[in-house]
Amino acid sequence: MTLPALTYSDDQAEAHDRVAALLRGMGVDLDNAHLTPRTDGQAGLLAITGKAGSGKTMLLAQLVQALTEAGVQIVSGDYEGRRRKDRRTLAVLAPTNKAASVLRQRGVPATTIHRIIYTPVYDPEYEKIAQWLTGEGERPEIEGLSDAALDRAFAFYQSNSSVPGALAAAGLRGSDFILGWKRREEPLDIGFVDEASMLDARQFEDLQEIFPTLVLFGDPAQLAPVNQSGQMVFETLPEGQKMNLHRIHRQADDNPILDLAHALGDPDLGFEAFERMVEQAAARDDRVQLAGRVDSDLMARSPVLVWRNATRIRLIHAFRHAHGAPLDALMPGEPLICDGIELPLKHRKKRLDLEARGLIKGAQVIYLGPGRKPGFSRLHVLGAEEPQISAASIVKIELPDEEEPFIPFAAHMGATFLHGAAVTIHKAQGSQWEAVQVFAPDLYAAARMGRVEAGQPLWKRLAYVAITRAEHRLIWVTRYSMARPRRALTADDLAAPAAPLTLSAEEPET
Repeated sequence: MTLPALTYSDDQAEAHDRVAALLRGMGVDLDNAHLTPRTDGQAGLLAITGKAGSGKTMLLAQLVQALTEAGVQIVSGDYEGRRRKDRRTLAVLAPTNKAASVLRQRGVPATTIHRIIYTPVYDPEYEKIAQWLTGEGERPEIEGLSDAALDRAFAFYQSNSSVPGALAAAGLRGSDFILGWKRREEPLDIGFVDEASMLDARQFEDLQEIFPTLVLFGDPAQLAPVNQSGQMVFETLPEGQKMNLHRIHRQADDNPILDLAHALGDPDLGFEAFERMVEQAAARDDRVQLAGRVDSDLMARSPVLVWRNATRIRLIHAFRHAHGAPLDALMPGEPLICDGIELPLKHRKKRLDLEARGLIKGAQVIYLGPGRKPGFSRLHVLGAEEPQISAASIVKIELPDEEEPFIPFAAHMGATFLHGAAVTIHKAQGSQWEAVQVFAPDLYAAARMGRVEAGQPLWKRLAYVAITRAEHRLIWVTRYSMARPRRALTADDLAAPAAPLTLSAEEPET
């Protein structure tokens, strides 16, 4: 095997060989950059697992590069060209927009599982533009679109490779060129899935139906989906279909955050001893910090990570109070979490429009202000490729010691949101932030309860997931206290795209 430019560790090289062998059996020879048409009836499945820092993402990125250099085409959820028997394709997937955006920031063209399962149906006239942009047709002449508009679309696509973004740059709205969404009926080819620890059994079944060749990348130390009885889907595979990366790759100057995460693997380590390790790390490296108070400014973009729901609600209430938020309205800049979409079956198209733009359960958004009609909100979807949307919204703000949430405003039906200044560690999986605040009193409570999940003390699994959400700075909050904001809440830091799409969600409700 010829290794990529980056030098693999021994276990990464072995994992690369395992994936290459799987692909070679499916007609994709990475060593010789040779492709043969896919054969119906063949199927292959492999899981590459490893803890944070073991090099899973680097391995995935190198495999994607090798596949594209061999001639395999990337398939996204934006637009799919004509099907050809001789074409080999790859889709790189993540369970959430935020997880997909983490990969995109590292140069990997990822999309969400939902965007692959449901595909857009383009207006035939505007599909000619998509075919031209993707090299499958000549430059079209479209009534109502000038040459300058087509030039803008072409220039956008050259730098971003997004067909919807290019059409938006030409001055079109999503409802102009997308007629609707349909569930994929025919299978694709090769699928790579990152953050596979988040997959539930139903998603796994859907992916196996779509991708004859499927490679999962996941962290066995994370928390399993709440409906999976503490077990991740790749843990059910035979040993021959799994490989674990055991070596931890460190930065040249070490990474104190990863050091803390991996220290949790010591079976004799208790909570008090671990907290002393955090204190010692903070004393020698400013990437780890101890804090006696929650930073209310940071909560606006990076939620506090907690275990208990009651803690989450109290922190959100304190955040809104600290920022002077009124009870009967949201302020621009407030973070929200999508809790699902409440639309009847007759509005399936609207549901799929919203979900395709990133409003799936668990999506993190920032409130920008009211929409043009009562009950509508302008929103920025974090991690989405075209983040600015307007949608009918039902916003629920939970209050301490109250069974029913307070609803400052609501559309008759639409996307449902909870406040996002604090989230549970379970819901934070798949996301990463520049700086993360971990609410240590909740982890201490989990340690005192003595709960065990999949043979591991629950507090350790919670701490591991929470700590590894931090990209560069970990803040270990030790007390129930919140600092006053140093600046006003605002949405000015969220740059709007040059030509934001307007979805059918802006159409009158029926």
